[in-house]
Amino acid sequence: MTTRVILCDDHALIRRGIRDTLAEQPDLQVVGEAGDYGELRALMRKITGDVLVLDINLPGRSGLDVLHALKEEGSPIRVLVVSMYPEDQYALRALRAGAFGYVNKGGDPAQIVAAVRTVAQGRKYITAEMAQMLVENLTAPSPEAAHDKLSDRELQTLTMIASGKRLSDIAEELNLSPKTVSVYRARVLEKLGLANNSELTVYAIRNGLVG
Repeated sequence: MTTRVILCDDHALIRRGIRDTLAEQPDLQVVGEAGDYGELRALMRKITGDVLVLDINLPGRSGLDVLHALKEEGSPIRVLVVSMYPEDQYALRALRAGAFGYVNKGGDPAQIVAAVRTVAQGRKYITAEMAQMLVENLTAPSPEAAHDKLSDRELQTLTMIASGKRLSDIAEELNLSPKTVSVYRARVLEKLGLANNSELTVYAIRNGLVG
């Protein structure tokens, strides 16, 4: 039985790499591709898929927004999140939002193949690193970090500012107005008790939110 896969990533080269990896497998077929939420919605009205391979960092509505929307609609498609973000920052958020698995883009391509097959069977897919992280959280729960209180979009804004991106660049990349991004930045500073971008960057580095 062939698993029908839909790809959603705003980088065409990333989509091509994943598509070529999956195309080598006789039991996996990429039936559609989208670069953002709007394209994905239009695509899913025309075709059906078994697994959605979804990026977190999309322009406009993020991958986490997509997960929440699909969950609310009761969509039967199973979602595998493939992201550049470290597992300890977004994996748990993605799973809570309804994802069946989480894989880092920098991992072995064979891992994506294994993950798609696992998710297609209705089973959760997590890496050994993430399993270890979950065990550590269960056996020795640590106090909630301040950034755990941020919304998905606020956390995304935090990591992008800490990576050196200007508000105008972030606005363009996320397909938001500069004013909206400024509001997210103000909320982040307030929730974390920080005064400016320099303190924000130091916080992000100390907490492993950016490399």
